[in-house]
Amino acid sequence: MSLPAQLTKDTGRDKPCPYNLLMKRKKTDNEKQAEKAPLSCTGETTLTAEQMLELYRYLKMTRLVEERLVNLYRQTKVVGGVFRSLGQEATAVGTAYALDEGDFISPLIRDLGAVLVKGIRPRDIFAQYMAKAWGPSEGRDLNIHFGDMKKGFIGPISHLGDMIPVMTGIALGARMQGRNLVAMAYIGDGGMSTGAFHEGLNFAAVQRLPLLVIAEYNHYAYSTPTSKQTAVKDLAEKAAGYGIPGHIVDGNDIIACYEVTKKAAEFARSGGGAVLIEAKTYRRKGHAEHDDQRYVPTGEIEEWEQTNDPVDRYERFLTDRNIATREKLEEITADVQRLIDEDVEWAESSPMPDAERAAYGVFDNTIVPPAFRPKVLER
Repeated sequence: MSLPAQLTKDTGRDKPCPYNLLMKRKKTDNEKQAEKAPLSCTGETTLTAEQMLELYRYLKMTRLVEERLVNLYRQTKVVGGVFRSLGQEATAVGTAYALDEGDFISPLIRDLGAVLVKGIRPRDIFAQYMAKAWGPSEGRDLNIHFGDMKKGFIGPISHLGDMIPVMTGIALGARMQGRNLVAMAYIGDGGMSTGAFHEGLNFAAVQRLPLLVIAEYNHYAYSTPTSKQTAVKDLAEKAAGYGIPGHIVDGNDIIACYEVTKKAAEFARSGGGAVLIEAKTYRRKGHAEHDDQRYVPTGEIEEWEQTNDPVDRYERFLTDRNIATREKLEEITADVQRLIDEDVEWAESSPMPDAERAAYGVFDNTIVPPAFRPKVLER
């Protein structure tokens, strides 16, 4: 999908600030006919064939890891809930793949694909969900509530919107250290209505920090339709209030997600400042596995599954353009499946953590000793 036409507006700064020009017009007969055709991905890309196959590996890995998590959940081997990204995996994978190795991300619980792209192994995800001792947080927390600074992954917290100011701080700290990196934060349509989102993005805009905000328009904030919690039709419209560029991308087109993020990262890294990217996508599962989605209109989920699945679209793109045969895609899938089987076995063999380990790693134990239960409270 090509980026929309842009309108350059003089903001009085050194660099002009580009805004998307959102125009309403009637669709032509050819456009209406094209909408009925099976969806693929944009052909305008800077990716090599090798990169596109690697992108497919991450996309397929995301789908298969989550399917295995659901299987483990139904076997009562998962502690807590499972939060799937079914139907919107292309947004997380495509945007994260566009960053440099030294850049930082802070995903939401539904952005597992971005975490995998940053180098976190499936075994870490499985052990984390199962609260095992070999998991990244050693059983202290669940799902993707952990981080890896060496890999540029800042763990999310449950308070939606609060990671925007955190990533603004990462971008500011990097500037003070003379490091030319980009910080990217993911946010949902509901989280964009929080005060923390405004405060963080406003500061990043004023300071022209290299912050990318990926706004995932997946139609529901838990069970609340987007139209019931924000007045704008397009989340990208909010960019104008901060004087920053705002882009809209087809969030189920993994190539388009990559390309718009790549350009935005280059803009931010070169001193242009913060950028807001809205990805139009759809959450085909409930807030978590326990959510029966009774609030969703009949047929809506099935329509997105049949006509706009991001994996199906990318597979169609790769085969139609002779980048990969169906056999090659099956080979990649089988290799990913073998990795998942091995990693699940590893995670299941991990012991549960010792209770006293919860006292360690809360603070820097080279400075503050672990705080154990006071003897007077012991029975």
